[in-house]
Amino acid sequence: MVERVLLAEPRGFCAGVEMAIKALTWMVQVFEAPVYCYHEIVHNAVVVRAFEEAGVVFVDDIAEVPIGRPVMLSAHGSAPEVVEEASLRSSVMVDAVCPLVTKVHHEVRSMSRKGYDIIYIGHRGHDEASGAIAEAPDAAQLVDPREGLGDFSPADPHKVALLAQTTLGLYEWEGVLDDARSQYPELWTARRGDLCYATTNRQTAIEELAAQCDVVLVVGSENSSNTQALVRVATKAGVKAHRVDGPEDVDKVWLDGATTVGVTAGASAPDQQVQSVIDAVAPSKGIHLMRVTTEDEYFPLPPQLRRLMQTIQALVEGSVACSQPREKGPIEHDREFSATSALSVLGV
Repeated sequence: MVERVLLAEPRGFCAGVEMAIKALTWMVQVFEAPVYCYHEIVHNAVVVRAFEEAGVVFVDDIAEVPIGRPVMLSAHGSAPEVVEEASLRSSVMVDAVCPLVTKVHHEVRSMSRKGYDIIYIGHRGHDEASGAIAEAPDAAQLVDPREGLGDFSPADPHKVALLAQTTLGLYEWEGVLDDARSQYPELWTARRGDLCYATTNRQTAIEELAAQCDVVLVVGSENSSNTQALVRVATKAGVKAHRVDGPEDVDKVWLDGATTVGVTAGASAPDQQVQSVIDAVAPSKGIHLMRVTTEDEYFPLPPQLRRLMQTIQALVEGSVACSQPREKGPIEHDREFSATSALSVLGV
């Protein structure tokens, strides 16, 4: 029988996911359905299903968006031609790209302009990797961390840059980095690296869980890269680890003989799902929080959405002769409003 659950902290939503979920929630409240979103807003089945039920249509081809409809671009970043086409097709276009992904896009463009060949470490077919490579397709080559440098052959071995998908496992990044440095001693890398702070924090936390638990459950969807990375990190640390979308995925056989179960969540998994998984585990002696660090990062809503909401507020104030015009509206209070609260609006 499971006696206790060790619950990782931090876990779940990162600042980029918080921003994207809140932004799309505003879109479905402001506009009549359907609201379109290019790619899944975040890689989580529960979140995507909640937005679909609220009237969001997710598309993988921007040409599927009817002319004149509002559209949001996902948190993973989009190719430049997609951003341009979305701006032309839509009445309102909001780009909910995570600022940390935007940083990598900027690095790809910058190093390409300087004549560098770019090793981009990422998972083939992932939305984030596809968007980043599209910034400089002639200069950037996707290198899957499971395959290594392979046939990468730069025009000038003195001008090679290494960039990465933000949601990789730290060990995946370091393995390719070590190989690249040995082959290209003048290798350029970002001063602070490209891996997301939330990715590394959650991986540090799951390593701690692995040292104290008989089995670890990672809440998140199959297409979530950072969730899969957590499973790999836990397994590499020597503990049995399983990914679950929700309580229905918890196999009681996994818990046979386990007294302590670790629980964490990928960066796009709602905390409601985490609590449901813990209820399914049913620890007899309760939940113990294991905190490795505190996160207080905040990413403001996309500028296109802030401008739209501020315009709407000004119009409403003017139309009702507001007695206290130009007071702070809901957008200015965004930091006090969480993505968990936003999802509760949608019934999650």
